[in-house]
Amino acid sequence: MDDGNDIDLRQFDGDFASAQVEEREFDEIPDGKYQVVVDRVEITKAKSSGNPMLRWTLKILGPRAVGRLLWRNNVMATRENLKWLKGDLHTCGLDLDRLSNLPGQLERLLDVKLEVTKRSKGDNTNIYFNKRIVTDEPVAGTTAASAADDDIPF
Repeated sequence: MDDGNDIDLRQFDGDFASAQVEEREFDEIPDGKYQVVVDRVEITKAKSSGNPMLRWTLKILGPRAVGRLLWRNNVMATRENLKWLKGDLHTCGLDLDRLSNLPGQLERLLDVKLEVTKRSKGDNTNIYFNKRIVTDEPVAGTTAASAADDDIPF
């Protein structure tokens, strides 16, 4: 891993020292339904328990808070946790025979569009996957013209 030690950053010291830090404060994303796209997904460990978990980063497409991020964590510790995870994967169109196959399939989850519900109760926030959003965009490798040339009688 390159740690940047061979790059001389001294040329930027003056501008960096005089740069003003802009305070950014975002309002909490309100509870409700959102259309999102899976922006990132990774297998990591929960900070508090050390249990494995699938961490989802979801970018909001609309109807409000466009471009903001939501996170969903599927901790893998109990049968109930695994049931929720399996349901979320199924909603995204990924059905696995074994959970151990998941690491090699993570890329298939990227760019999946979903309708989700954000619900807060006290300090806890949950993101629920409602359904996959399937668009009429052509499948990679096809064109709209080739799809229209199918031998469909209607």
